[in-house]
Amino acid sequence: MKIAVLGAGSMGCVYGGILAKAGYDVTLIDVWAEHVKAIQENGLIINENGSDIIIKNIKAVTDPREVGEVDLVIVLVKATVTEQAMEGAKSLIGENTRVLTLQNGLGNIEKLIKAVGKEKVLAGVTEHGANMLAPGRVQHAGTGDTIIGELDGKLSNSLRKIGSVFEKAGLRVCYSNNVMGALWRKLLVNVGINALTAITGLRNGRLIELEETDELLKMAVREAVSIANAKGIDLELADPVEHVRDVARMTGKNRSSMLQDVTKKRKTEIEVINGAIVKEGVQLGISTPVNKVLYNLVRVREKTYDEVNI
Repeated sequence: MKIAVLGAGSMGCVYGGILAKAGYDVTLIDVWAEHVKAIQENGLIINENGSDIIIKNIKAVTDPREVGEVDLVIVLVKATVTEQAMEGAKSLIGENTRVLTLQNGLGNIEKLIKAVGKEKVLAGVTEHGANMLAPGRVQHAGTGDTIIGELDGKLSNSLRKIGSVFEKAGLRVCYSNNVMGALWRKLLVNVGINALTAITGLRNGRLIELEETDELLKMAVREAVSIANAKGIDLELADPVEHVRDVARMTGKNRSSMLQDVTKKRKTEIEVINGAIVKEGVQLGISTPVNKVLYNLVRVREKTYDEVNI
């Protein structure tokens, strides 16, 4: 199977590296020229459990047109650039190409459908954790399941084929007939953790150790759950708030992707996480004041990167 990973950030490198290490034809695509050059010259370096794994048989490019058509595109760009990235990568798409989003936030599926057609799009959620250490070098900070599904809930042969490729590479795969529920479960985690870590600078686990941040986490998640319930999303969770707290505990040493973004003064995905909850709340007539405050505070951080050092 020929695979392109659109977005070679930390998570894109982890997935691309694992698949390439298993012998698959993998190309990483990213606009970060220094990162791409480092991979081209030295291979991709993945630090796992304190040891470096150097993957030499992986390709990296800045221009998708160098790759040609592929069997699978794994989309892991920031949600803020999904539409732009996919429009620029249409040369990857052939008659039988499938496009799998493992991104955070809401709205990615709709953007991909607009670009390539609903029949080509798969959705999924990753429970892995990763951090970018330097150009060409990432840390695989935590393992977990990769949940994938068709948008119509069917378990197609195409879906199972892709799942089989992941499994042969050593990735744990769960097939879902309720992939929207899985996406919303991941969204709840991001709603509860990401903005708070970006604002406070705390690692994930510290949020539930401090009374004040734990209370804010719970309130933000409850607002998001009210939106999910109003939309008829089956979360398949007995206690969504405790689920998010459990994830914070299990990923306690991790620095969230949003914290990494504000540390490096990059645009965050706040629009498609807490911002998406606020937007949905307006449309549904449901008040989401805690998510609004978190959204506004992260936006202030983004707007004042050159004024304030935290």
